Amino acid sequence: MAVKGGNVVRRKLLIVDDSKFNRQVLINILQDEYVIVEAENGREALEIIEEQKKDIAAVLLDIVMPEMDGVTLLKILNEKKYLGEFPVLIVTSEQSVNLVAECFDYGISDFIRKPVNTDFVKQRVQKLVELYMQKNDYKERLERQTLTLRNQYKMLQQQSTELKKNNEKIIDVLGTVVEYRNMEGRNHVKRVKEFTRILGEHMMSDYPEYELTKEKINVIAAASVLHDVGKVMIPDAILLKPGKLTEEEYEYVKSHSIRGYDIINSIADSWDDEYVQYSCEIARSHHEKYDGSGYPDGLKGDDIPISAQLVSIADCYEALISESVYKSAIPYDEAYNMILQGECGVFSFKLLECFRKARKELEEYAENMDNAEAEELTE
Repeated sequence: MAVKGGNVVRRKLLIVDDSKFNRQVLINILQDEYVIVEAENGREALEIIEEQKKDIAAVLLDIVMPEMDGVTLLKILNEKKYLGEFPVLIVTSEQSVNLVAECFDYGISDFIRKPVNTDFVKQRVQKLVELYMQKNDYKERLERQTLTLRNQYKMLQQQSTELKKNNEKIIDVLGTVVEYRNMEGRNHVKRVKEFTRILGEHMMSDYPEYELTKEKINVIAAASVLHDVGKVMIPDAILLKPGKLTEEEYEYVKSHSIRGYDIINSIADSWDDEYVQYSCEIARSHHEKYDGSGYPDGLKGDDIPISAQLVSIADCYEALISESVYKSAIPYDEAYNMILQGECGVFSFKLLECFRKARKELEEYAENMDNAEAEELTE
């Protein structure tokens, strides 16, 4: 096993198949990149997993086997909550649609038909192993950041008078936790903050009816880092799930807007009223859409607070142009056109006009951030 960033990187694959020939086919494909462990049936595999689960990078599992079949093993792994620690890929010649659905219900990451394609198997295993490594690393960092947050908050509670003079400090502490909780990538909240400020300044200049000032824009930009604070209340099994969310899971994720609103309200006494107002507006309403199709309240038009409108388009643009464990970064031109053409939901005409005018500033800031991050990684 290799060591990366102080953490042990899992490089052990468990191949479970009652056919020695089938196991050897997979071994020949993957042995150059991984340490291979073999099991002839589900019972033997379960014993290995119980002993070595912290070292296992992935499991390649057949379905039809003696003593314990693959579906039974999946059921046990799901009950023991092991499937969140490593990906399981079903490798089988079974054709049943119901069987595929049952396996995905238990939480598998992929379904590969026999006979296997060498390049496809290599690619899928590599991507899923990398995804779970990222997820586990995020989880560890989140735990550290959450502990830091608790300690910081205890200290800040004891200094309530000083807290009211340090609104942005509170927001930055919470924002750090949010950044590590999400999967969007490094510096997501910093980019959203600056994009919000840039767009806000154009709105202030072109549309005085919103009564924006330089001071208000600074507060809105600072508060923008809390737009996803409610996600700290979403379980890892849902928020960090590598596969497609069920309808119920997606509705649960959407609840982060109200949960974030409630979190901010719960500590509102420690903040300046203006910071509380904008933070609550942004956390609750940054997924509302101008045509009323958003959530959680289905607000329409300028019933959506301008603070939330600004953060909504800033968050959308940042997500498109940034790389994450789930997708590659989209080129600036393509992301720009997607937003203008309504592919990311409906924004107000005024806001889109400001987005057009701010295009060069947004791209320059994003490019500077990318260059800075690249320099950090090479140091």
